[in-house]
Amino acid sequence: MELDVLGLSKETQLVYTALVGLPRATASALADACGLSVSTAGRLLSGLVKGGLATRSEGRPPHFTAVAPDVAVTALIQEREHRLDAARSLVRRLAETHRETHRISRPDIAVELLTDWKDISQAVHRLTDGSQRQVRAFDRPPYIDRPGSSMEDQVRRRRTGVTHRVIYDRAAVAWPGRLTADILPSIRTGEQARVRAELPLKLVIRDNEEAIIPFSLAPGGHSAAYLIHRSPMLAALESLFEAEWERAVPLKDTGPLAERSGQPDAETRALLALLTSGSTDAAIARTQGWSQRTTQRRIHRLMTELGASTRFQAAAMAAQRGWL
Repeated sequence: MELDVLGLSKETQLVYTALVGLPRATASALADACGLSVSTAGRLLSGLVKGGLATRSEGRPPHFTAVAPDVAVTALIQEREHRLDAARSLVRRLAETHRETHRISRPDIAVELLTDWKDISQAVHRLTDGSQRQVRAFDRPPYIDRPGSSMEDQVRRRRTGVTHRVIYDRAAVAWPGRLTADILPSIRTGEQARVRAELPLKLVIRDNEEAIIPFSLAPGGHSAAYLIHRSPMLAALESLFEAEWERAVPLKDTGPLAERSGQPDAETRALLALLTSGSTDAAIARTQGWSQRTTQRRIHRLMTELGASTRFQAAAMAAQRGWL
């Protein structure tokens, strides 16, 4: 029956279902309705009372009434969810212990090879979902999952105090629709983002425990990946991330408040982010849905407003004004 998953036997469900339609019923009445002996019905009713699914009145014989299903069953579901969360936490701790003990006897276990895109996707989600302190990432095409598909999970994790630091390759920033539909909204919800003209590889690091990188930098190399556990190799990847983070240019989006305080509008901020990433006119046009003539006109207008003679100077002056 449907409530088996909550630990209720078929007989218990039978009695509870009957009791829902027979308020203030005696054990004898429930026994007749369910085709059970009076002693069996009494035992099951006592279990329902103990489990918070029914109440018993004083007097002889006692009368039983079902607690409202939306209250009682929901409470059971929540209790089961708490127990499942505790079980998941224990499994994670046991898995860490298992991997650690195997690494002592088998150093090669520090690196696992994943050769199926589903395994890679699941590993990335496991790394980000299991983070306790921070997620660090290099973001660049190509992608296994649709960019932005995990934004709701990211927002939920940030609410629990998990920091997200992401460095975007300029190809990621120039990906059609990516900047305005994913990157800037992520920044507004708390992501710390920076941009580099070019990143050496794709990378996700969970706390200081695990990381995932592509199997190869050649075309098609993202179809397999290395899952790296705590080891000198992981420490090297962490150092690589921090070095690139220091060199990267911050990406900011202060939203409507910026427009009210004399800062540029959303389209201008997006244009500045693309210029900072080193995107070409053609890439900016594709990203923003503009013609190349419109793109060049907007860039020229922005440079004039800033009093800049080059794109690099425009980005530097925008940063001085707090626009980046």
